[in-house]
Amino acid sequence: MDQNYYIQSYAHIKNGSIYLNGEIIFNETHDGFSNFIKAAYKSFGTQYPKFFKMDNLSKLAFLGADVLLNEQQLDSETEHNIAIVFSNKASSLDTDRRHQDSISDVEDYFPSPAVFVYTLPNICIGEISIRHKLFSENSFFIFDHFNADYLSSYTRSLLETKKAESVLCGWVEYDNGSYEAFLYLVGEKGRIQHSKEEILRLYTL
Repeated sequence: MDQNYYIQSYAHIKNGSIYLNGEIIFNETHDGFSNFIKAAYKSFGTQYPKFFKMDNLSKLAFLGADVLLNEQQLDSETEHNIAIVFSNKASSLDTDRRHQDSISDVEDYFPSPAVFVYTLPNICIGEISIRHKLFSENSFFIFDHFNADYLSSYTRSLLETKKAESVLCGWVEYDNGSYEAFLYLVGEKGRIQHSKEEILRLYTL
């Protein structure tokens, strides 16, 4: 008999609001993503100085994961066998554009390595892992759209093969000022069946 898995909790960040399990926990109108995400960071009392060095994609993923994993009250002194499976459409294209702009102007040629200090999908996964002591598999997939079917089957494979005890999954997209994060945690206990249909339902809430 196949093992049943469950979505233990889920979070959204979109349109100037942050939701946890369908309930709004932060909402504030700000001029642009940068001001919004900094205000949310301060509102939650998050203490992680490297946050301010991250690019926008990493800030989005980091804060979304923080909201979700803090609810689990993980022991900060213990390593956790939680895998991370993220996805988006643009990868780090927004930061790539900024780098390209810095080298395109021959009159003001000044490419800065700081652009890439805390960027790229693997960095946001790495910082989440450091923050919450996650020591398991991690992947970041690029799809044309939110792919619940693939995320569902890949997550089930990780759990069934005992490569992880639970999996932090989702979609984290930042491109040209537009942003969206949908993260959810899957494990053996919970109240929402882990299935493609339920993932899509929660994503569209």
